[in-house]
Amino acid sequence: MSKRKKSTTAFKKANKFIPGGVNSPARAFSAVEMDPIFIEKGEGAYLYDIDGNQYLEYVNSWGPMILGYNPPQVIEELEKQLQLGTSFGAPTEVETEIAELITEFYPAVDKVRMVNSGTEATMSAIRLARGYTGRDKIVKLEGCYHGHGDSLLVDAGSGLATLGIKGSPGVTENTARETIVAPYNDQKAVAEIFNKYGSEIAGIILEPVTGNMGVIAPQRGYLEFLREITYKNGSLLIFDEVMTGFRLSRGGAQELYAIEPDLSTFGKIIGGGMPVGAYAGKKEIMDYVAPLGPVYQAGTLSGNPMAMQAGLTTLKALKKEDVYLELEKKGQKLEAGIKKNIEELNFPAYFNRVGSMFTLFFTDKEVQNYQDVKECDLDLFAAYFKEMINQGIYLPPSQFEANFISLALTDSDLDKTITANYKALNKLKAEL
Repeated sequence: MSKRKKSTTAFKKANKFIPGGVNSPARAFSAVEMDPIFIEKGEGAYLYDIDGNQYLEYVNSWGPMILGYNPPQVIEELEKQLQLGTSFGAPTEVETEIAELITEFYPAVDKVRMVNSGTEATMSAIRLARGYTGRDKIVKLEGCYHGHGDSLLVDAGSGLATLGIKGSPGVTENTARETIVAPYNDQKAVAEIFNKYGSEIAGIILEPVTGNMGVIAPQRGYLEFLREITYKNGSLLIFDEVMTGFRLSRGGAQELYAIEPDLSTFGKIIGGGMPVGAYAGKKEIMDYVAPLGPVYQAGTLSGNPMAMQAGLTTLKALKKEDVYLELEKKGQKLEAGIKKNIEELNFPAYFNRVGSMFTLFFTDKEVQNYQDVKECDLDLFAAYFKEMINQGIYLPPSQFEANFISLALTDSDLDKTITANYKALNKLKAEL
């Protein structure tokens, strides 16, 4: 791997004009003690930095690029829309078309409201849950990140965990007080919360499969338990599928685990790489949103035609037969290879995967919740990241993030990754 002098220079300049030199903390590379790598272009399963280095990558722009970078069908539709206009602030037919397609894939969804980010989607879903139920309290799960809305930054994972921040200044005590946190995969803790506050709880929000503290699957019966307890208490069950929607299956985690939430939030893949978010649910709940109902939410660029065309084209590509079988096959190959490496080297690491999402945790114990994640060896992760990047494998620069598999990856790419993983773990093993 050649040097990254141009990235270093670019980062120094960015620090003069952008807080921390980045527009999202997840890009800062602070957890791996490196300067961020500045990217020039993406193509297929590869990224290219401004120094001319090539990287086989598993970030997928943090999830959206399930088809790989620059898929021709998406670029073609974007070019067509560019000639017509980038924004109108008025309804377009493509908004209805993509909303209809989402309802086709998600039985729990009758209506969809488009917004501009996952954060907007979860903020709006929380507001709607409170407005619909007439209650104030929200239950969230420790380590689940739902964007940077005030009420959801309490014990969030993702960038906050990477930077060692528990919450955030600027979030008032009154706002935080209305958010109750329970450990992920802990039925007893949730039951105790509902026993105490049941009549005050508007809803519970969670990543049904976590990605923002690394990939952790729900234990058997956990999602069923949440569905039952919310129903019994008149609260809403909200699935944050910004990351898992259209990735784990066409119908997301709710199809995979056969659970229908009251509200769902989406993002990432439904924008095909463009800024987008959405919240959705049953008609009787969604009709509480203005202009039909009293819960207000608006956005100048919501349903932006460029984003809608990119998202619609991506979702149409995912309708093809065997797409998710292909992703699963790639995931199985990568999982088998990395687990074999771990076993042969007797290395203290644990591999979690659900569909096309995975995380290699640097711990010798099973990872089931945020407390398990916090026991990982972050120094070892940072050393591993550097070894992989030097071999041309670009991973998320945090132990607390998911890795993503795209359809653009070939068997040769996967073999290359498994070999690089072995070399990296072997070198670290010698230094332990």
